[in-house]
Amino acid sequence: MRTALVRAPGPRLAEGLVTHRERRLLDLALARAQHEAYTGALADAGFELHWVEPADDCPDAVFVEDTAVVCGDRAVLARPGAPERAAEVAGTERALRELGLDVLTLDGECALDGGDVLQTADALYVGRSGRTDDDALCRLPSLLPARRVVGIKVMGALHLKSAMTALPDGSLIGVPDLIDTSGLPGLRVAPEPSGASVVPLGEDHLLLAQSAPRTAALLRADGWRVTTVDISEFEALEGSVTCLSLLV
Repeated sequence: MRTALVRAPGPRLAEGLVTHRERRLLDLALARAQHEAYTGALADAGFELHWVEPADDCPDAVFVEDTAVVCGDRAVLARPGAPERAAEVAGTERALRELGLDVLTLDGECALDGGDVLQTADALYVGRSGRTDDDALCRLPSLLPARRVVGIKVMGALHLKSAMTALPDGSLIGVPDLIDTSGLPGLRVAPEPSGASVVPLGEDHLLLAQSAPRTAALLRADGWRVTTVDISEFEALEGSVTCLSLLV
C-alpha cells in the first residue's frame, strides 16, 4: 500500500498566494468538501492517508506537495520560493520522519518547491520557475543520485507540475506553451491546462481535475481508467490535483 501525505485546508485558505490569475472569493466550506472528496479518491484507490499536522496560520499549507520531494526512501525538504510558506515545512518533516524516511536538507540559500519536481523512472525533471532556482537544481543530484536531473524552464505557470506530469507508463503530458520542451523526450498535449496535472493512482488508473473533461476523454480512449474530482476552489489559488498530496 502506498502512502499519501495530505493536510486539511485551514481557515485562512482564501488568503493563499495568487501569481498568474485574478483572485476571486473562495467558499471555504466548499473547499473542505472538495478536499474530502479528493482524499476519498486517494483512499478508494488504495492509498493510506497520513495527515500532516494542521498549519492554520499558513494559508497555502493544504498544498502539501510543495513542502518536500520524496524519492524512494529519501525525502528532501523544500526551501519555499515564497518566504511566506517557509513555516509549512516543519509539519511535513515530522510526518516524513514518522514514516521512517531519510530526511535531507538543502544547503545554502537556494529555493525549491516540491511542485517543481516531476519524477519518472530514470529522471527528475526540475522546473526553473519563480519558486525554484538554478542553485537548488544543482544541489539535487548529490542528494537524489538515483535519477538524472533535468532542468525545465517554466513560463506562465506556477510550478512545473502545473504544466506537465507523467503517466504511469512514463510518458509525459502537458501544455507545451508553458514550458521549454527542448529537453524532453516527447510531450503529449493536454487539451485543457488543468489536464496537464495527473496523479497516477495505479498502473492503469489516473486522477484528474473535473475541469479537464477533454483530457479525461482522450486518456480513457487510450485505455486509461480515469477518476475525476472537482477542485475548483483550489484551482482558484493555482492549485492542481498533484499539489494537494505528497505521495510516498
